[in-house]
Amino acid sequence: MIKKNELDVIHVRDIKLWAHVGVLPHERLLGQKFLLDLSLWMDLDDASKSDDLSLTADYSLAVKGLQKLALEINCKTIENFSEQILDFLEDLYGVIPVKVFLKKCAPPIDGFDGFVGIERSRHLSILNK
Repeated sequence: MIKKNELDVIHVRDIKLWAHVGVLPHERLLGQKFLLDLSLWMDLDDASKSDDLSLTADYSLAVKGLQKLALEINCKTIENFSEQILDFLEDLYGVIPVKVFLKKCAPPIDGFDGFVGIERSRHLSILNK
């Protein structure tokens, strides 16, 4: 059993992604900028003591892999895009608690200059056991 206070968190912020995601055809044709934050919960004690990269999550693999995924994707919703991101991270790191915050930086909405974001997670229930 894993207790919440036994897990550490790796945060990776502001991963720049270019993806073909959007309801409008020109969004899927031309693509647009997204920013991604992710958090991975895991026990980092052994890695911190041994300085052994194999005992932690090599976040460079996530960044490079997600940049590649973003270039290949073509879908209508950021919900679907976030699902593919979660699938990728689970394939890479296994079943660990993970949270992502995906931001569409310039949604084509007249008179709106903010961003739209979606926050999703997987396996966070592990933290409560």
